[in-house]
Amino acid sequence: MPRAAVLGSPIEHSLSPLLHNAGYAALGLGDWSYTRFEVTDETLPKFLEQAPEDFRGFSVTMPGKFAALALGDVATDRARLIGSANTLVRTPQGWLADNTDADGVLGALGELLGDASIEHATIIGAGGTARPTLWGLARYGAKAVTVLNRSDRLQELEPLAAILGVELRGMSFDDDSAELARLSRSSDVVVSTVPSRALEGHLPELSHAPVFDVIYDPWPTPLTIFAAADGYRTVGGQVMLAHQAFSQFELFTGQAAPREAMFAALNAELALRGGTK
Repeated sequence: MPRAAVLGSPIEHSLSPLLHNAGYAALGLGDWSYTRFEVTDETLPKFLEQAPEDFRGFSVTMPGKFAALALGDVATDRARLIGSANTLVRTPQGWLADNTDADGVLGALGELLGDASIEHATIIGAGGTARPTLWGLARYGAKAVTVLNRSDRLQELEPLAAILGVELRGMSFDDDSAELARLSRSSDVVVSTVPSRALEGHLPELSHAPVFDVIYDPWPTPLTIFAAADGYRTVGGQVMLAHQAFSQFELFTGQAAPREAMFAALNAELALRGGTK
């Protein structure tokens, strides 16, 4: 019986099992199953060593994404470039490390922006999600990206930005509200990768552009509510979550992901949780 699973810590909240199992059901893959395991970056090497042969692949969430890349026997170009992996696929050559978060970002930007190209974007936050976000924005044509963050972590993103040909700029929440508003208005898109509470007190200034907020539960987020009130389109992290799962599903099973069925299952679960309105 072929199996797959999501690995991370904490992991009980993960919606990946729901997405993948909905896909198996839609395609009649009754022999496939998908579950979850509590695994940290420190325990990941031993877990992979002992993983039974019927596990075809693993989705990897924090804190194991950097370790997953290091443990891959081979890696895709984008995983190496981004510097982390959220996907491990069993191959004859060993574990293939990939980063389908990149597809998640592209899927969310596609829903938000359509075919429009962008020049300048803002990323709020400089954590792990900022890296695939920067990659996706570059694919959308961004020439300049401003990173708005409470601490100076710009140097961590500079090597990736240089390879992508993106001019990287930094701003702080300590800048006055007029500067933050100018930043928002000058951006073709604002991508928030931080918890909603981190934006408290700054929402009116940051909502003057289309917004992609990686948070999806609860939904809508305060930032997207402000942006929508200002007349801008918004998209949430549920779209990113679904699109990264579509790519993983195809890597694990070798079959096209039944996107509508998987998305419907995700939206139904979020509605039950009160995460969508």
